[in-house]
Amino acid sequence: MDDSRSVGSWRELGSHVGTAVVLAGGVLIGAVTIYLAASLLPTAVADIGGERLYAWSMTVFLTAQVVATMLVSRTLSRRGGVGSYLLGFGVFTVGSVVCAASPSMPVLLVGRGTQGLGAGLLTGLGFALIYSALPRQLWVRGSALISAMFGLGNFVGPALGGLFAQFGSWRTAFVVLAVASAVMAAFVPRVLPGSDPAEAVAVPVPLGSSVLVIGAAGAVSVAGILSNEVMAGVFIALALALVVAFVVTEKRSQVQVLPRSTYETGSAVRWVYLTIVFLAAGVAVEIFLPLFGQRLGGLPPAAAGFFGAALSLGWSVSQVISSSARRQRTVRRLRVAGPGLLAAGLAVLALLQHGDAPTLLVIAWLPVLLLAGTGIGLAMPHLSVAAMAGTPDKAEGEKAAAAIATVLTMSTAFGAAVAGLLVNLGGPSTVTSARLLLLGFAAIAALGTLTALRANHLTQLTVTPVTSDERV
Repeated sequence: MDDSRSVGSWRELGSHVGTAVVLAGGVLIGAVTIYLAASLLPTAVADIGGERLYAWSMTVFLTAQVVATMLVSRTLSRRGGVGSYLLGFGVFTVGSVVCAASPSMPVLLVGRGTQGLGAGLLTGLGFALIYSALPRQLWVRGSALISAMFGLGNFVGPALGGLFAQFGSWRTAFVVLAVASAVMAAFVPRVLPGSDPAEAVAVPVPLGSSVLVIGAAGAVSVAGILSNEVMAGVFIALALALVVAFVVTEKRSQVQVLPRSTYETGSAVRWVYLTIVFLAAGVAVEIFLPLFGQRLGGLPPAAAGFFGAALSLGWSVSQVISSSARRQRTVRRLRVAGPGLLAAGLAVLALLQHGDAPTLLVIAWLPVLLLAGTGIGLAMPHLSVAAMAGTPDKAEGEKAAAAIATVLTMSTAFGAAVAGLLVNLGGPSTVTSARLLLLGFAAIAALGTLTALRANHLTQLTVTPVTSDERV
């Protein structure tokens, strides 16, 4: 039996270049902002003060981002693709301008929260519009392109932030973000199809579920900035409890954040989302890799920063290649191999952590990091498509696509908090911290192989034969 599927070429995606640029550009702006702001904050604090609020910049941004991703379906139903993107870019631009003009840290936090709302909306729209604005055979290519923007942001963000910080021009950096967002917004009406206002149907806001997710995001973000391991553990436990409450509420509610298929007996969608969680959380180790490179490997800051971005490089490159997979059997194997490769890479890297490590040993980190990142890229685009294809209903499909952004954002926040907790538990020894962090996330990634296997099993039980017009 021919189990191949139709996968459009990159050239075919090029025929939708305008749409692809807007979708990818919106995600890239949000990804760049996370790392650019982190590089700029020390300079900003030296200028406007507010050091005690320093850590809240990322907390406010991530929490606002999670909130916005949950409002994507409602925004699309009321404003359509063009109006939603204009709103997302507009909110992000306003937030960037507020940051650029901030006279004090509290005002900067307002700007960062506004940026987070815009970035979350743009990220969610990127995945949702893959579903509705691109033909089905291009979903894998579109997902690979958009997911690669997260990895690209890991390169561009720190580089730009470091450049502007070097010259003390942190305000100019936010102005550049505002201009870039405004330019992207100008292209939106030209490249995205308009919508019929008469067809607009307001999607209810899942208020109860949203409050619980916001609470979980806030709790895990607070955990990430606490230096006391016990209190950090308490807040992570609180966040997990709120996530459990969210799942219970979703099952009982008629208005949901995740698609209905997530909670149906025998559905593979819940296992697909869980696999995305375990994969995306692994990126959190990047936060501390530059620190380990400097303290254990004696690397200069610039070189250590490159090692920190190697995981994202492997992720970005591999998913461009992985998106060419056509046979369903290959796709299923990639979804399992991805988290397995990430787990193996992080475990090997943990064994390579030694104090005063010789140069050759430090250089060996690089291919291992690239290999670990490759695991994320092998599986991520196929997991995204599996989530979107989990329901035949168009409205539910858009919700499933937008929910990918919510899951990714929450995973990033949880991963960062858990990473901070593991590093603190390993202190004061940097070697112990590094090994505990890497082995801990290797175990988390390994769980992804189990959820991927479960998703594959349930998918095979419900798979339908491929029709002739769906084959290449």
